[in-house]
Amino acid sequence: MIKTGDTYQHELMFKQSDVEAFAKITGDNNPIHIDADYAAKTPFGRPIVHGFLSGAVFSKVFGTLFPGEGTIYLYQEMRFMAPVFVEQPYTAKFEVTEVNTEKHTALIKCTLADAEGKSCIDGAAKLKNNTQFI
Repeated sequence: MIKTGDTYQHELMFKQSDVEAFAKITGDNNPIHIDADYAAKTPFGRPIVHGFLSGAVFSKVFGTLFPGEGTIYLYQEMRFMAPVFVEQPYTAKFEVTEVNTEKHTALIKCTLADAEGKSCIDGAAKLKNNTQFI
């Protein structure tokens, strides 16, 4: 059973092959993500991971790890605070801020932080899970 105040963390790293696969699947071929020469001329100095690929870690964790099976997304908000780069370690952090046991829903603060703890994505999600939010 998950309750208000519970936390969870998940370590991850993106590969350039992940970025290229995401570009192919979504059709988002913006050179900032896939062309190192182009990206070198931007303020980031190198390719950046797609924002929605970076944020997809939230879906992975919710659907498979915390709370896991049976979870239904009701909404997700995200603010992109800093770029995410390939081959760099990141930590997805989660904090349950509210649980409604009658509706089996929860609000969860979501953050993707770099190795120094700087927030790259800040957000929140509302989830439904009939076996975890009771």
